[in-house]
Amino acid sequence: MIRGIEGKNINICLAGSSGGHLTHLYMLKPFWKNKDRFWVTFDKEDAASMLEGERRYSCYYPTNRNILNLIRNTSVAWKVLRKEKPDMIISSGAAVAVPFFVLGKLFGAKLIYIEVFDRIDKPTLTGKLVYPFTDRFIVQWEEMKSVYPKAINLGSIF
Repeated sequence: MIRGIEGKNINICLAGSSGGHLTHLYMLKPFWKNKDRFWVTFDKEDAASMLEGERRYSCYYPTNRNILNLIRNTSVAWKVLRKEKPDMIISSGAAVAVPFFVLGKLFGAKLIYIEVFDRIDKPTLTGKLVYPFTDRFIVQWEEMKSVYPKAINLGSIF
C-alpha cells in the first residue's frame, strides 16, 4: 500500500484517454468500486457509455504532441484538482495524464501509473515523462522492468 492513505476513505482521480486507456482503468473496478472517485477523459461516446452515472470531467483532445491541448488540459487539471482534492491519481495514459500528474504531485496526491498492456519492451512517451515522479509505476510484462527498473510487475489486468 502507499504510505499515508491506509485505512482512509480516499478520493481517487482516474484520468485517461478514452478507448483502450479508459478500458484499462475501468478494469480496475474491483479496486475503485467502493471508493469515492471521479474520472477525467475525452467527451466521446465510448466514455459516456462506459461511465454512465459516474462523476466525470472532460478534457481536450487530441492530446498526443498537441501543445495547445496540453495547455488547455493543464488548466482543466488545475481547476479539477483544486475542486476535488484527490488523495490518489491513477492513469494508464495517454498524454492527459501528464498535467494531472505534474499538478497532482504539487497538490500532494499519490500517483499511480499503469503502463499499457501492448507495450512489452518499449516505453510510451507518457510513461517516460511521468516515471521519474510517480509513487508507484506498474507494468504488465516482466520485460518492461528493464525499461523501468523501479516498476512493479503485477501482470496483465485483462
